Amino acid sequence: MDRDRIGEYDALILVSLIWFLGKFVRYLFPPLFESIQGAYGVSNATVGTAFTGFMVVYALLQFPSGAVADRLGPVRVIVAGALVAGAGSLAIVFDAPFAALVAAMLVVGAGTGVHKTVSVRLIARVYPARTGRMLGAHDTLGAMGGVAAPAVVVAVLSAPPALAAVLAYLPGADWRAPFLLTGVLAVGLAVATAVRLSGSPAATGGSDADGDDSPGTREYLRLFRNPRFSAFVLVTVGFSFAHNGLVAFLPLYLSEAAGLATSTANLLYSLVFAVTFVQLVTGDLSDRVGRFPVMVGTLGLAAAALVALVSLPGLGLGAVAAAVVVAAFGLGSHGFQPVRSAYLMELLPERLAGGGLGVVRTLLMGAGALAPSAVGVTADAVGFRPAFGLLAGSMGLAAVVAGGLWVTE
Repeated sequence: MDRDRIGEYDALILVSLIWFLGKFVRYLFPPLFESIQGAYGVSNATVGTAFTGFMVVYALLQFPSGAVADRLGPVRVIVAGALVAGAGSLAIVFDAPFAALVAAMLVVGAGTGVHKTVSVRLIARVYPARTGRMLGAHDTLGAMGGVAAPAVVVAVLSAPPALAAVLAYLPGADWRAPFLLTGVLAVGLAVATAVRLSGSPAATGGSDADGDDSPGTREYLRLFRNPRFSAFVLVTVGFSFAHNGLVAFLPLYLSEAAGLATSTANLLYSLVFAVTFVQLVTGDLSDRVGRFPVMVGTLGLAAAALVALVSLPGLGLGAVAAAVVVAAFGLGSHGFQPVRSAYLMELLPERLAGGGLGVVRTLLMGAGALAPSAVGVTADAVGFRPAFGLLAGSMGLAAVVAGGLWVTE
């Protein structure tokens, strides 16, 4: 009994650490947009589209990863994803043309894209009575990668002479240096996961061994015949579009539209992730009082914060007010995520849970993947404030639809 319990918590810790690393490498890119633009002479639209490519590949792996994990077991999928992401990160370390950088970004997107769907399904099965709380812990640790990433970027780009001398001996001694750390850690965690979880209950697949009871694609698509299911997918899509658009361009928005120094903008960017511990509260609270009250409250807070952020430059407010608004968005957006996953696992039939979650995550991540490109193109055409106004409208729509589902529940 004790060994089984230890194995279960080992699984939670290891998949959460890999999720931390996946979020870390994803959010290394936005604070480095200016450095990438300086190195390659590309526009906002170009770097935004490159990041969209990263997110599109990430999104496309959601359903296949869930289906493969049902057959081969989640551990194999998680280990393979960590190894692929590590290889892509190490490729970025070496100086190469912009096309090679984009190709490496796509590889990283593929490696990180297989993780979340599989880990959510695993945690929901291991902790059925505490799904919200455990997903809150998982997502909290993952979101801390977003806290660490901009801080590491600031440290590398403003390294003191002693640290710069050490970095000079490493491949990618400039803005690429953080990717060396990511690649090495990804390989190490993949090995640790394979060794520690091999043969454990976490490694087993979800389908029958003979595969005869595996659901087909049409069964997953029939889920959308349920109006409430389709409406909740709209909620997740609206949230994902707004969230991904903001996290991709918030540093540039704060420096260009709000007139803050680049270092201040990057540090404020960390605030979006520094408040990630709210997930521990919202996940546990949703287990106690219900999913919808928490979801509507968090989405409403995130929408209000985005509206304030769009209005902030015109009001001439400073860094302190910007910090408050950014923190409020972080509280709302992070607070929503574990509750969303927990509700989806309750909404989906048991035999369709893995692939069904993959289908939903493909849609929401696909919408989120379009956001960086949409924000970049709109910002180049008419400015950052209208671009972020689009994000505020998307988040507001998500809050309204969630409220309607709560009222009609």
